[in-house]
Amino acid sequence: MARIALVLGSGGARGYAHIGVIDELEARGHEIVAVSGCSMGAVIGGIYAAGRLEEYRDWVTRLSFLDVLRLVDIAWGAMGAMRATKIMGRLECLLSDICIEDLPLSFTAVATDMSAQREVWFQRGSLLEAIRASIAIPGLITPLRHEGRLLADGGLLNPLPIIPAMAASAEWIVAVNATAPSPRNVTLEELLPVALPTPREDRSSWIALVKQRWMPAGAGDDGVAASEPQAEPEGRAERAWGKLDLMLRSFDITQAALAQYKIAGYPPDVLVNIPKSVCGSHEFQRAGPMIELGRHLARDALDRFNAGYSEA
Repeated sequence: MARIALVLGSGGARGYAHIGVIDELEARGHEIVAVSGCSMGAVIGGIYAAGRLEEYRDWVTRLSFLDVLRLVDIAWGAMGAMRATKIMGRLECLLSDICIEDLPLSFTAVATDMSAQREVWFQRGSLLEAIRASIAIPGLITPLRHEGRLLADGGLLNPLPIIPAMAASAEWIVAVNATAPSPRNVTLEELLPVALPTPREDRSSWIALVKQRWMPAGAGDDGVAASEPQAEPEGRAERAWGKLDLMLRSFDITQAALAQYKIAGYPPDVLVNIPKSVCGSHEFQRAGPMIELGRHLARDALDRFNAGYSEA
């Protein structure tokens, strides 16, 4: 059995696959001694390091399409369309006042300093603040002001933070790339060897439902959440959500390219690739299938690595 430094990449809802990878590593008796994560990888990694993964799994696997929609707190401010207050409120119930330095294993969350244009590694201080900074997708989730800096999603510079894992006292580095390209747009249904419990929701229907519930409110530059659903002014939200849809797709493409550079420069021992075509970054109602896919792909990647390891 090996001591593992685990690298969990960004990718929105595809990051649920990280849970399945953790399941497979633990089922094989490996010890995870360090975790570095970006965006959704920071969420899953931080919750795992805090020992609260089962409670989180129980919550997210019960989320329906409408439950996810209710977590969307629209701000429509200049700094972003969402404040993520509801999501962070749920995470606070799990993580409370936990400090990173008090965790039982080494943990690093990666964010981006928007002014200095460099990575910020959270290895001390509030775990919740570290996660909040790491998930702030520019234009979508409002950034975090922290110690005089404006911090946004770590995926802007480093969607797969392998370097922090290299300093860990570990035998293997296992990286999970949740923005992996594929030769064709392979689907989740094709990759999973089991039947899916829920149908795929399409991006356009998600946007349509959000538009039915919310309208841009008179928000300030810091992005104040709209307090109640209101009527939709014709054409205005169509343009706004069209821009956000394009932004999410563009961010996925950029992160996928950056992750490939990181993998080429710092190859992990084991790489688990989650194709970005299997699930939209916003499809957070698909936790169950994505967890199962993560475990399935981790099993294949570990088997291939062990086969090569034995031959060597």
